Amino acid sequence: MIQKKVYEDALFDIVVRGATQVPKDVLAAFEDAIARETHRSAREGLERTYESILLSAKTGRPACPDTGWPMFYFKVGNQAALEGGLTALEEAARGAVKRATREGFLRATMKHPLTGFDPGNNVGMNIPYFTYRFVPGDSVEMTYVAKGGGSECFGGTRHRVVAFADGLNGIYKFVVDAFVAASRTGAVCPPSLLGIGIGGTANVAANLAKEAACLRTAGSRHPEPEFRDIEEKLLRALNMLKVGAMGAGGDTSVFAVNVEYAYTHIAGIAVATSTNCMVARRASARIRGDGAVEAMTSPGWFEGR
Repeated sequence: MIQKKVYEDALFDIVVRGATQVPKDVLAAFEDAIARETHRSAREGLERTYESILLSAKTGRPACPDTGWPMFYFKVGNQAALEGGLTALEEAARGAVKRATREGFLRATMKHPLTGFDPGNNVGMNIPYFTYRFVPGDSVEMTYVAKGGGSECFGGTRHRVVAFADGLNGIYKFVVDAFVAASRTGAVCPPSLLGIGIGGTANVAANLAKEAACLRTAGSRHPEPEFRDIEEKLLRALNMLKVGAMGAGGDTSVFAVNVEYAYTHIAGIAVATSTNCMVARRASARIRGDGAVEAMTSPGWFEGR
């Protein structure tokens, strides 16, 4: 059985790492963009941001003043045994967020949507948000994601239903239009990691887009060739827009375009976009059935899809 103290410590660790250490795949995307950038001001902007996030990891300080929405993704083995069960796991996650806020790793940004009441600890109705996937085995994999406010609120999440008759052209047009609208004045902090959800109902498409933006690594490709082709074409097209760092112009508008899909109704194709800002923050850990904990470099959320 996985003891409560073990997963409490692991949860706090991924919250802290997620807030202060930008993942290696995103750092590699920065390095590649800096090497290819032909606009001096854009290159300098990327370089300064890159230096800043390296310093954040070194000093243990938040990588961005907006520490985002706290979200947890759990892949739970069918034979996993947790002391206290899943309700205790969720309570431990809430405790990790409260502690991280109290100790300064997270800024208190979560408020009541109508009254503006601020609990001061980033915990409230449906926050943190929990998503589960159940898989074979006896381990538990946990990922913390800090979904940034700018990349979410300022048009970073959009959806539309595309007619089957419009097909791929309709999907491409919507995604490009949505990205252009969201990137005005750099509101979604480009270069972005753009997630796209295709199919399902509107909320299914939106959830897939968010997972693609936050849980797929930069540089990964969809295993199915039709969707990999969409990713590659949109990556080229969006970078041709020359949106650049913070919308000020440059060769790199997006670090990555990640597509996930669900089967859909013949009446139409729901398409959603979800933007993750350049300081994409996440951290993952695996707890094996014997209680051993290991840090993960990738969430592995889509493995075994």
